[in-house]
Amino acid sequence: MSHRLDEIQRWMQAVITHAGGIVPGIESPQARGEIDVDTARVEEVIARSEALSSVERLGVYGNAYFARLLECMGESFPCLVQALGEETFDEFAFGYLQTYPSTSYTLNHLADRFPDYLRETRPDTGELGGGEVGWPDFIIDLATLELTFEKVFDGPGFEHASILEADDLAAVAPEVWPQVRLRPVPCLRLLAFHFPVNAYFTAFRREEEPEIPGPHREFVAITRRDYVVRRFNLSPAQFALLGKLIEGAQVGEAIEAAAEAFTGTVEELADGLRQWFGEWAAAGFFESLELPD
Repeated sequence: MSHRLDEIQRWMQAVITHAGGIVPGIESPQARGEIDVDTARVEEVIARSEALSSVERLGVYGNAYFARLLECMGESFPCLVQALGEETFDEFAFGYLQTYPSTSYTLNHLADRFPDYLRETRPDTGELGGGEVGWPDFIIDLATLELTFEKVFDGPGFEHASILEADDLAAVAPEVWPQVRLRPVPCLRLLAFHFPVNAYFTAFRREEEPEIPGPHREFVAITRRDYVVRRFNLSPAQFALLGKLIEGAQVGEAIEAAAEAFTGTVEELADGLRQWFGEWAAAGFFESLELPD
């Protein structure tokens, strides 16, 4: 029986991209919905060669497909590859691809759920007690940082629009300031980590070979300005403040959240707030402000 070219193309795609391998791919509903053959009859579609069976020939394409996906995963997480070693990273990545196979026409979304997969497969027993911070959390943190870095780089920015400047903030009357809402730029992201992975990532980008650090809380803001992704370490109070602003809270509510996390005096907090807002405006954190009616 002859088959149309488009049928064969869709059948081959279903077979060679199947997460379980070639044989499960041939038997899958997607493949059999295009061409209804089982493994015993696959030569009706793909002829064997002198050296390879039909299944083995398909396996060459399947191996090449997953090899390319693993290569793309490594390009998205180069720092994690260095930390784990290429072989160990590929084991994690291959397990991820089997759990979350690529379903998009573009590879831009291939790694979107990799940190989720690492969390879902994180060991909670054995060498780690339940809830204990350990090496799996370092892997999850670093993967989250690298994925966010990539998404901010490729995502929406604010290069061709005006942003809120420090002078715009200074022009707001002090009595009105607590009711103001600040709208962040669309590329601003906040991250909280168990490990200082931002410092580790910085050392990696300097072409160093840093040692894996011990656990230590780290808070980071990531944004893009003039097509350059920038990372800012935050204190717990700064993280609480920015988090509330991103949620849409008024400045007064955000300052209350910052005060709960701040360990200094009220005067030190007031001085810090003036400095923080000036630095964040200069870095392009905010798009605009909304004054109360």
